[in-house]
Amino acid sequence: MNERAYLDAASAEPLHPAAREMLLSAVDSGWADPVRLHHEGRTARLLLDNARAVLAEGVGVRPDELYLTTSGTAAIHSGLSAVLAARRRVGRTVVHSAVEHSAVLHTAGEAGLEIGVDMLGRVDLEAFTEAVRQPGVAVAVLQSANHEVGTRQPVRAAAEACGSVPLFVDAAASVGREVLDDGWSVLTASAHKWGGPAGVGLLAVRKGTRIAPAWPMDEREDGLSPGFPDVPNLLAAAAALQARLAEATELDRQHRAWIAEIRQRVAADVTDVEVVGDPDDRLPHVLTFSCLYVDGEALVTALDAEGFSVSSGSACTSSTLRPSHVLAAMGVLTHGNVRVSLARTTTYGEIDRFCRVLPGIVARIRAEVGM
Repeated sequence: MNERAYLDAASAEPLHPAAREMLLSAVDSGWADPVRLHHEGRTARLLLDNARAVLAEGVGVRPDELYLTTSGTAAIHSGLSAVLAARRRVGRTVVHSAVEHSAVLHTAGEAGLEIGVDMLGRVDLEAFTEAVRQPGVAVAVLQSANHEVGTRQPVRAAAEACGSVPLFVDAAASVGREVLDDGWSVLTASAHKWGGPAGVGLLAVRKGTRIAPAWPMDEREDGLSPGFPDVPNLLAAAAALQARLAEATELDRQHRAWIAEIRQRVAADVTDVEVVGDPDDRLPHVLTFSCLYVDGEALVTALDAEGFSVSSGSACTSSTLRPSHVLAAMGVLTHGNVRVSLARTTTYGEIDRFCRVLPGIVARIRAEVGM
């Protein structure tokens, strides 16, 4: 096998060196229960408070507005449920785009009012605005940018349209990579997306936003994330976010140039291909394309054999073969999709080799199925 190239950073970024260094240090000092009054407990509490302060600064809130959860998905479930419970007298409706993360769709359930998107994956702002101004709307949800195709959403304009309705933003795809639009009431993020360890999620709730947590209000995250906090992982997540933000401008420039090159070379060198998502107003590191007459999973497997780690947009999760709800909502091909997402460790040589290898793999798979 050739030297491996990890091109699936939108799923999980490799652990940042700053996170690894902090984690090794914190394991020996932050293991105790931070609510205890003894020396070890006070030490852990000090470290926990430091981690919270750094993470809060990274997403633009005060430390007392940030709750620490076990994942981005848990942050969505607990945060959205808490806002809904607090606003049940106003109504039950959850206005959301058709391309939100599955955690949003599952939490909204039958109360969800889905707003369509265009072929680039951007929400219909006019329809969104009309929907949030109807009676009975408890909360509106709009991601900062789409995790499958990279298209940014008009968060600031959506926030203005919401008025008194709280805007809940899933920012997992954006935090650590770019400055977030303001105007939101609640925001969620996930550390493994910016090079922190898995098992750390953020739930930011701005002052004035009413919430009613599902768990009893106690000394641990006010009932929004009960249980013993993983202080070493939280410190590692904070170190990774701080380091990642310091690198963001240079990585943005580099990744945009490389994604533009992949976009151009794929379109030129592979026949019957559809490159999806906004070509300009997008995350810097994500590109999804669809190859006609090619199964997405087969293409991912063939690329893996050549040393490339990519993901397929033809399935909502790895455990189902149902087409991606994001791509279906956009009205583009829902099969034969590949998402390439660049990590901070990605090199130009890996990008060049990917573009050289891809056409032959696509041609071989098509030939195997008689196309």
